[in-house]
Amino acid sequence: MPPEADPAAETHRTPLPRPGPGEPHRRLAEILRVDHAGEYGAVHIYRAQRAVFAARRGRDAIAADLTEMEAHEQVHLSRFEALLTGHRVAPTALLPLWRLAAGALGAGTALMGEKAAHACTEAVESVIEKHYAAQIAELADRDPDLAAELTQFRADELAHHDYAVDHGSREAPAHRLLSEVIKAGCRVAIKVTERV
Repeated sequence: MPPEADPAAETHRTPLPRPGPGEPHRRLAEILRVDHAGEYGAVHIYRAQRAVFAARRGRDAIAADLTEMEAHEQVHLSRFEALLTGHRVAPTALLPLWRLAAGALGAGTALMGEKAAHACTEAVESVIEKHYAAQIAELADRDPDLAAELTQFRADELAHHDYAVDHGSREAPAHRLLSEVIKAGCRVAIKVTERV
């Protein structure tokens, strides 16, 4: 004879979370807030790196390349600003902090030299392209138009990543350590920005 169910145990069960009517909007808000912050940070990383190299003789080529990459990120940033407005989503409250962190990271790696600046690009873009890839998979059926835009943005990030590798990012001093620290910082920023 099977044991009788304990009524006390039934009342202590914790229900599994269920998506409510506002869940898709909350998730979209997280995506847009994080992606906007990421592009905002990228603009300020490239801007700070460009400023360092533009002030040095013989660094015109890298300064020009950084200007071009910054322009790509600015296009992405402008699009996310429009999406935030269109969906009535506030940007992260941490933008001033991310601006300071991005500027410090950009200037710091540029002062370490071209290869360190490229190592920064490689590390940041490797995290961002994976982040976009996951979002594209998530949104493919639910919001194919946004998924298509993210696909183009991801292609730009991959191009920046490949440029950095082709220009010696992996020859930077302490490349592995520098790369892992930057990647960890990016992942933390993503998680925090999803919520704040």
